[in-house]
Amino acid sequence: MSRYVLPLSVLGTAVGGAVLLKDFVSGGACPSKATIPGKTVIVTGANTGIGKQTALELAKRGGNIILACRDMEKYEAAAKEIRGETLNHRVNARHLDLASLKSIREFAVKVTEEEEHVHILINNAAVMRCPHWTTEDGFEMQLGVNYLGHFLLTNLLLDKLKASAPSRIINVSSLAHVAGHIDFEDLNWEKRKYDTKAAYCQSKLAIVLSTKELSRRLQGTGVTVNALHPGVARTELGRHTGMHSSAFSSFTLGPIFWLLVKSPQLAAQPSVYLAVAEELEGVSGKYFDVLKEKAPAPEAEDEEVAKRLWAESARLVGLEMSHERGQPLPE
Repeated sequence: MSRYVLPLSVLGTAVGGAVLLKDFVSGGACPSKATIPGKTVIVTGANTGIGKQTALELAKRGGNIILACRDMEKYEAAAKEIRGETLNHRVNARHLDLASLKSIREFAVKVTEEEEHVHILINNAAVMRCPHWTTEDGFEMQLGVNYLGHFLLTNLLLDKLKASAPSRIINVSSLAHVAGHIDFEDLNWEKRKYDTKAAYCQSKLAIVLSTKELSRRLQGTGVTVNALHPGVARTELGRHTGMHSSAFSSFTLGPIFWLLVKSPQLAAQPSVYLAVAEELEGVSGKYFDVLKEKAPAPEAEDEEVAKRLWAESARLVGLEMSHERGQPLPE
């Protein structure tokens, strides 16, 4: 039986074309070649997935990287791996549990005392569609970790970010925010039957709303803040969804997933872009779908909802007055 064998050049072209198509669909690599020597960068959730790859990419560009993570074993291993791969020894890990307001405050105090500057804060850590868990302080887990924890962290580091200006805050949201709704009567799912998908979407909408409001409050400070959707990535974040592990997903939707689901390295590119791109200097209050600025969902642009959410968030985390000095939060 004769078989037709494709020449290697044809196979190579086909494979290369498929890879280029995947890159096109998923957004591709960060277009900026800018480096950040000497700049201090904090990345939350940086021991795995998108956060780890973001930290790696920014370490390659010369940054002083702080991995802010909950799992002590994993974050020490991640820091060591990044130092080895990039030969950048200014990569260190610090404990941060975003499900604990106490841990967040302790982390912020250490950073404020020990770091001369903070130029870039990347609020990356998240949980997705987990069971009905609550944080140490009683918040619904997805709202608490994805949104409220980062809200508190950002506010506690604002003075340091302002003193380091020009500086940037990058909030990792999701396209899922378009399906979100802020229920001010039951933010923590104490009155309704728990819907893990709706809770996730609410948390991601809250991120975009607070990005808009914080940008308004930071006008004229030299600190910018933007939100982004990184794309759908094959990471531990989806472990509660079964999206990548079911037989149906693997076999029936395999080719589609290959095309649409990114590696953590590709999914990190939008965060890297917002962190380093010189053309984004001064750009603030925007939402980026992967590498392109786009309009978010209509509710995400509602200024009154954003202001109300900010006030309620400050109350929930105990920030009606700023920490230490008793001064009002930035208006």
